Amino acid sequence: MTAIDGGMEQQSGTQPTLSQLTAAFARIGVLSFGGPAGQIGMMHRSLVEEKRWISEERFLHALNYCMLLPGPEAQQLATYIGWLVCGIRGGIIAGLLFILPGLFVMIGLSAAYAVFQDTTWLNGLFFGLKAGVLVIVLEAVIRLGRKTLKTGFLRAIAASAFVALFFFGLPFPLVVLGAGFAGFLVAKLGDTPNMPLAQTADLPQKRRPMRAIASLLLWIAVWQAPLLLLWALSAPESLSAMFSFFSRMALVTFGGAYAVLAYVAQVAVEDYGWLRAGEMVDGLALAETTPGPLVLVLSFVGFLVGFREASGLGVIAGGALGAVLVAWATFVPSFIFIFAGAPFIERLRGHAVMSAALSAITAAVVGVILNLALWFGLHVLFAEVKKHALAPSLGLTVSVPVFSSIDLAAVALFFVAAVLLFRFRLGLVPVLGFCAIAGLALRLSGSV
Repeated sequence: MTAIDGGMEQQSGTQPTLSQLTAAFARIGVLSFGGPAGQIGMMHRSLVEEKRWISEERFLHALNYCMLLPGPEAQQLATYIGWLVCGIRGGIIAGLLFILPGLFVMIGLSAAYAVFQDTTWLNGLFFGLKAGVLVIVLEAVIRLGRKTLKTGFLRAIAASAFVALFFFGLPFPLVVLGAGFAGFLVAKLGDTPNMPLAQTADLPQKRRPMRAIASLLLWIAVWQAPLLLLWALSAPESLSAMFSFFSRMALVTFGGAYAVLAYVAQVAVEDYGWLRAGEMVDGLALAETTPGPLVLVLSFVGFLVGFREASGLGVIAGGALGAVLVAWATFVPSFIFIFAGAPFIERLRGHAVMSAALSAITAAVVGVILNLALWFGLHVLFAEVKKHALAPSLGLTVSVPVFSSIDLAAVALFFVAAVLLFRFRLGLVPVLGFCAIAGLALRLSGSV
C-alpha cells in the first residue's frame, strides 16, 4: 500500500475492513461528547485498547502531529487513524463521521436559537449555560496546565502567551509560532539527542513528489470550490466574505476549539460585527451539548450570518447554508493536512526536537485558554466591560469590568457549577443540563 493510500499494514491487532471502520467511527461520532479530551480518550479506549487496530506508540505519534496543526485536533486524529489503517477512503470516512452527527444537531439547535432567542424560556436556558461553559473552560485550563507545564521553561511560555494576548493583543498565530520556535531553539542549543527514527520496514512508502503536489492542488481546489460557486450565483457578499474569513482562519488557528474561539470572537465580534459577544458564549454552550468537535461552534456563527444576511433563500435555508459553508471552510483543510503531511510525519516518529517544539506550543495554548477563560468570565459575570490603555505607546491595554454591573445570579450559578464539576466530578453534559434548567427556572421566576 502506498503512502497516499495510508499506513501500511495492521498496527497492533486485526486489520479492520471499511465497514468495520465505518461502524466504529459512526459510534464515536454520535457519542463524542466532552470536548477534545473526552473524544481523544474515547478513540484511545476503542481503537487502541479494545479493537487493537493501532498501537499505543502510533496513536501518540499521530496525536502529537495533530496537536501541531491548526484546527480541531480530535477530528484530525480520527482522520489520521482512518488513513493509517484503511487508506485515504478510511481517512475520509473517519473524519466525516466524526463531524456530521454534531453538525446536523448544531444546525437544528442554531435554527431554534435564531428563531426563538428572544423568548423567555430560551434566554433562561442560555443564561444558565453560559455559567456552565465558563466552569468548563476554567477546568480545561487546569487540566491542560497540570499535564503540560512540568518545567520552568514551559510555565514561562504559558505566562508569556497569556500576557501577549490579554495585555498586548498580539495575533494568536504569532504567539503560537513563537512558542514553537522557542522550543525548537532550546532543544537545539541544549544539544537534545534525537531519538531513533522508526525502522524503515515500519514506514509507508515514499511519495513521488509530482503525485504529492498534484494531490495537494486537487484538495485545495475542492476546498475553495464553494467560493467560486458563491461568486457565480451572485450570492450575498457577506457569505463570500464569511467563507473567505473562515478559510483563512482554518490555516492560522492552533490549539483546538477554545483557542479558535478566542480568535474568532476577536475578529467576528469586534471587527466584522457579525454577532455579539454574548452570542459567541451561547454558541459555545450549544457546541458543548452536541457530539463532535467543539469547533462546530463556528457553524453556529455561520448559521447566524446566513440567517440574517441570506434571508432571500428563506431564513432557515439561509442559516443552514451559512453553517455548511463554515463547516466546509473549517474542516476540509484538516483532511488536507493529514493526507498531505501524514506520510512524511510517519517517517519522523520519535524525533526529540519535534517533540520539544510541540511541548512549547502546547504550553502556549494553556496561556491562550486562560485568556479565553478570563474573556468569558468578564462577559458572563459582568454586564459591562471596558478597555483601559495602560501604555498606549506600547499598545498595552487591559479589559476591566464595571463592578457595579456584576450579575449575582450568574456568579451563584458559576460557583454551583464549579462545585458540581470539581467536587462531585459530574460530567460535562450533566453540569450543563443542571445549569440550563437552573437558568430557565430563574428566568421564569423573574429573578434574572
